[in-house]
Amino acid sequence: MSEEMNLGSNQEFREGDIVKGVAAQVDDKAVTVSIEGAPFDGIVPISELSSLHIEKASDVVSVGDKLELMITKVEEENFVLSKRKVDALKAWDKLEAQFASGEIFEAEVKDVVKGGLVVDLGVRGFVPASLVEDYFVEDFEDYKGKTLTFKITELDKEKGRLILSHRAVLEEQKASKKKQVIENIKAGDVLDGTVQRLVPFGAFVDIGGIDGLVHISQVSHEHVTDVSTVLSEGQPVKVKVLSVDPANERISLSIKDTLPGPWANVEDKVSKGSVLTGTIKRLVSFGAFVEVFPGVEGLVHISQISHKHINTPHEVLKEGQEVEVKVLDVNANEKRLSLSIKDLQENPAKEEVIDYELPEETTGFSFSDVIGDQLKRFSEK
Repeated sequence: MSEEMNLGSNQEFREGDIVKGVAAQVDDKAVTVSIEGAPFDGIVPISELSSLHIEKASDVVSVGDKLELMITKVEEENFVLSKRKVDALKAWDKLEAQFASGEIFEAEVKDVVKGGLVVDLGVRGFVPASLVEDYFVEDFEDYKGKTLTFKITELDKEKGRLILSHRAVLEEQKASKKKQVIENIKAGDVLDGTVQRLVPFGAFVDIGGIDGLVHISQVSHEHVTDVSTVLSEGQPVKVKVLSVDPANERISLSIKDTLPGPWANVEDKVSKGSVLTGTIKRLVSFGAFVEVFPGVEGLVHISQISHKHINTPHEVLKEGQEVEVKVLDVNANEKRLSLSIKDLQENPAKEEVIDYELPEETTGFSFSDVIGDQLKRFSEK
């Protein structure tokens, strides 16, 4: 940066000098500045007032404003001056220090342009659309005039290139919050959360700065094939922490474990002798497991399947089959339900009893006559 000159009546003014002046006249496209000790006034073109595009000089300068300017050209009875270059010289030193330290600072969004946002930091700073937020933003119009926090991600003084990121600040804050959350939660904790994303294998739930996974098997006591039928993004939920992996920042959660189990108050719905309709879920050598309520299965022992003798349940039943069952016994504490199919079926006819009734006489011989003749022959031998 050129040293500021002590102006006097004999002072020589050269290009590159830094001078101080007062805005004497503000037109649409230029500002006339009187410079102490100078033989004539200087002009600041609108393009040299700011690093940003402005429509009118009066948007950034008013009559009477004191300005620090650089002489860019000495013409006959006129100086061409630049406020923008002085601002940039001052700004780069500060920006380089902020870049080196990774400092987070606030700045106002001055403009919204194709591809991102523009910020005035003495030099033009650009925020690419991908570095504004940590999520997709379709329209940035509402960002103009907003004050956001930024970090410098790229700086090249020679090329006048300054790239800023608000997203980097958000990610840094989230990383810090994640660390705190992981350090303070443990398996068994029950927490409030918000569903962030639905995926085919479950749902990611925000539990205060970090997302944990609720696997599809932990969403409900009922069997779930499509998570979206049970949960929606933004939905508040209670979750139980199943496990915490600090090294990989992974947290396993369960919604199911915070809900009343399917066996809760089952005795209010089922009593001994009740007849229910259920679905055969599994066939085993000793019987069939039948689901009578979501998550509630009872056992039909092989001896309770049929009045006929069967060697395996597969002979008369198949998985997925709907059956009617009678409740033989209920034990909610042990989650046991004894059922019977055969008690609802008719007992097949017993073996027919043979009736040895004597035939009517049709030949003229009686039964005693035949027996008598046989006995007579036997005695004559």
